[in-house]
Amino acid sequence: MNHDDIEKLKAEAVAEISGASDGEALEAARVRYLGRKGAVTQLMARLQEADPAERPELGRRLNELKRAVQEALEARKARPPSSRAEGEPFDYTLPGEWRGLGVAHPIRALIERATEIFRTIGFTAADGPDIETVRNNFDALNTPEDHPSRDPSDTFYLENGDLLRCQTSPVQVRYMEAHPPPVRIVAPGRCYRRDTPDATHSANFHQIEGLYVDREVSLADLKGDLTYFARRLFGAGVRIRFRPHFFPFTEPSVEVDASCHVCGGPGCRVCKGSGWIEIAGAGMVHPNVFRAVGYDRYDVAGYAFGMGIERMAMILFGVPDIRWLYENDLRYLAQFPHGV
Repeated sequence: MNHDDIEKLKAEAVAEISGASDGEALEAARVRYLGRKGAVTQLMARLQEADPAERPELGRRLNELKRAVQEALEARKARPPSSRAEGEPFDYTLPGEWRGLGVAHPIRALIERATEIFRTIGFTAADGPDIETVRNNFDALNTPEDHPSRDPSDTFYLENGDLLRCQTSPVQVRYMEAHPPPVRIVAPGRCYRRDTPDATHSANFHQIEGLYVDREVSLADLKGDLTYFARRLFGAGVRIRFRPHFFPFTEPSVEVDASCHVCGGPGCRVCKGSGWIEIAGAGMVHPNVFRAVGYDRYDVAGYAFGMGIERMAMILFGVPDIRWLYENDLRYLAQFPHGV
């Protein structure tokens, strides 16, 4: 066995697989090369007989050979079978094959719906990069240097010192630095944290942040706007409650709950018997954030909030496992409504 033998077999296998006329011929080619007694399998079994000095390189080439054969098989399977006899001219007047309409992914549908709701009360959509500076992601948001979220076990840092943003709040920093008040924006987008994937957590998720800054803004404005949003999304009868909490970039800070849209309050599986579902973290923008972006902290006030899109999808659609939203199984994703 030498390098030329491997390359020759690769060319032979790819050509035969690509030229397979039907499923039966394709399966025969698969068995010939990747079966228990196939040519590729036999070569890999003989690797231990090779000179120890050449074994690493031969092993690498054999792995490339196997991968090339597998990719050729997948490519041929994906190619639709021909409905024409060999040599028969193609009739270009035939109607096209109907593939059916696609549907919006539930995450995309929710982002568009949430953005639309906030637009009706004067918010505009803003965007920012997924790769952020430590200054925009932490320092300008009044996050202490010893805060746990700064630890590499929680945040994805890059070799140049930048990071993958932990939330979409850096968009607020960028927007305020580029625009004088008043500001009224929502910022939907991807976020990244070093979470262990499970039924309710993912290292890659989506948030929609909101920011309203003007001369006179209060918690009453925050409550009114989030109540309006919740009623538009979950139904007219939903109620809102605020619970004291702590976030470095807001003071006072609150967690926002909506009454369960399924049971209406008595308690059920969706709300885990409490009658309430947490939908957002929020609060009045901390004066140190205004100082960091160049706003006069004595002249303006504002509120900010952030909510998880996947969490809303799990609540609205009854999704028990967040990972199901990312498996790209069209049979599962197509069951969700086109519009939220």
